[in-house]
Order: sequence, then C-alpha cells, then structure tokens
Amino acid sequence: MNFNREKYIDLIMYILLKCYSKPNLGKTVLCGILYFIDLNYYEVYGKFLTCETYIKSKKGIEPKHFKEVTEELIATDKLFLRREAYYNRIIHRYYLTIIPQFKFSKKELEIIDASIKRLKDNNASSITRYAIKDPPLHIANFGEDIDYKYVFSRNSAYSAIKNFL
Repeated sequence: MNFNREKYIDLIMYILLKCYSKPNLGKTVLCGILYFIDLNYYEVYGKFLTCETYIKSKKGIEPKHFKEVTEELIATDKLFLRREAYYNRIIHRYYLTIIPQFKFSKKELEIIDASIKRLKDNNASSITRYAIKDPPLHIANFGEDIDYKYVFSRNSAYSAIKNFL
C-alpha cells in the first residue's frame, strides 16, 4: 500500500475548490471529507484512491500525511491557511491560491462528488459525530490506523454502494 501523494494533493485541492463558499470548511471537516471519499471509493471499487492512512484520535480522524502535505502546499504558495472565527470557535481554513488542474477519472469523480455533496454542509462537531459511528472508525482503538476492510461492515446509513449507486 503506497501513499499516492499526487492524487492526495489533487483531492485536497479539489475539495477546497468545490467547497470554497462553505464557511464551515475548516481542517476537521476537510479531514472528514477526505476520510469518507477514500473509504467510500474503497467500498465501491475495492481499490485505494490515495492510500492515505487515517488514524483514530480523540479529535476524530487524523490523516497521517495531511499536515506534511498542507505545509508543503503553503510553502509553495498553492494554499494559504487562515484562522477564522466560526460561531464561538476558531477554525483553520485553507484557501487555494491557484486554479489547479485535476487528473481524476470519471469513476473517481462520481465517488468524490457524491461524497462532497453528502458531507459539505457539516460542521466539525456534526461530521465527527457522524464519522465515529462508521464501522471502520468505530472498530479502531484510539491511536490506531483505521482499517479500510471494515467498510464492508457498514450499514445502510454509511454504505456508499447503497447511497451512491
């Protein structure tokens, strides 16, 4: 399982482009959407989209490469990070500074777009509450990698196959 850095960068930038007008899209929501896209794709096609490793933490979902990749994108002036007020909290918002070109296939875009549409209106609390009941995340212990194979234990509320196809 090799991490696909280029596809992961494209995915982050695609989500940011699609959700640019959403004031709720902070780091937690972005990480939640990344998680569901990767695991939904695996459930439907049995293949990894980005091969990102997601870790269950007390804050919810932590993508292993997120910090490293976003710092690189900021350093190369492709993104900038701003801390903004969102109701009674401060969220970390990422903004595109370029208009990226994407290399997604049609079947990748079907899952990506359906996942974004389903999740884009969540705030950090609601996406975390939703995610912790998803079998792959629920089964993992704190600090452990989330095992993609548990997507096949999903019920109809979480199943990408039942909800998207």
